[in-house]
Amino acid sequence: MENSERTILIPYDFTEMAYHAIEHAKDLSSGKNIGITLLHIAKKENEVKNLEEKLAEEVNRINDELGIKPNVIVKEGTIFKTINQVAEEIDATLIVMGTHGIRGMQKLTGSWALKVIVGSKIPYLVVQDSPSKAETKKMVFPVDFKTENKEKLHWAEFITKFLDTKIYLFSTSSKDGAVEPRTKANLVFCKNFLAERGIEYEIGLSEGSGSFSQETLKYAKEIEANGIIIMTTRDIAFHDYVLGANEQQIIANDSKFPVLVVNPRTDLMKYGYGGFG
Repeated sequence: MENSERTILIPYDFTEMAYHAIEHAKDLSSGKNIGITLLHIAKKENEVKNLEEKLAEEVNRINDELGIKPNVIVKEGTIFKTINQVAEEIDATLIVMGTHGIRGMQKLTGSWALKVIVGSKIPYLVVQDSPSKAETKKMVFPVDFKTENKEKLHWAEFITKFLDTKIYLFSTSSKDGAVEPRTKANLVFCKNFLAERGIEYEIGLSEGSGSFSQETLKYAKEIEANGIIIMTTRDIAFHDYVLGANEQQIIANDSKFPVLVVNPRTDLMKYGYGGFG
């Protein structure tokens, strides 16, 4: 995750949502010696030059308003492949993308937006609004029975290096307060991981009858969270996009919580999740 010329990549389509992504990237990069790169995807090669000129004008406006001057890339391609290809080419630290929630991401439906994210080795921070002014960011970290929770922990640690963050471990319990054994073991592991690294945390449990994604969003509202950290389903299938995977519900949440979305790394499985750094 460390490199000498780190940058945050922002897919930029001149919309208000994309501008919000720049505002978030500014907060994340402030004082961290990390650059910001705007990527605009052209439909045709002969459009590239004009779009480069338009983007250069936009950078001047951004510099006037936010005091930052991002790098720019214009490339022919599609949102489904080009964002992740460019992110890997420039060794991006993070991709910050604006979305209109369930109505779509860069004019795509929520389900297709999730498909874009699932193809990435680099995490996405999906945003719908300007960043919160809170000094300490409350990040909800849903914990269930899956092994991937351990891998996701390293990205919780990752975000604390950019922002003053408190992690809220969240899970569900039965009406008598019992937590499913595998989930309880994951909660203990997460608690120990954060404590060993001096990361402030709190544990929340819900006895609600809704889906895990619904209960997570409800909890985030209750604590007035500033973001949610989730991991996509390993080997997600097409019907998950069509029917609405849990991840999609959280990414497109009505409360406009920013969502850090991480994909399971199959290339790291042989090392065990604890070896990821």
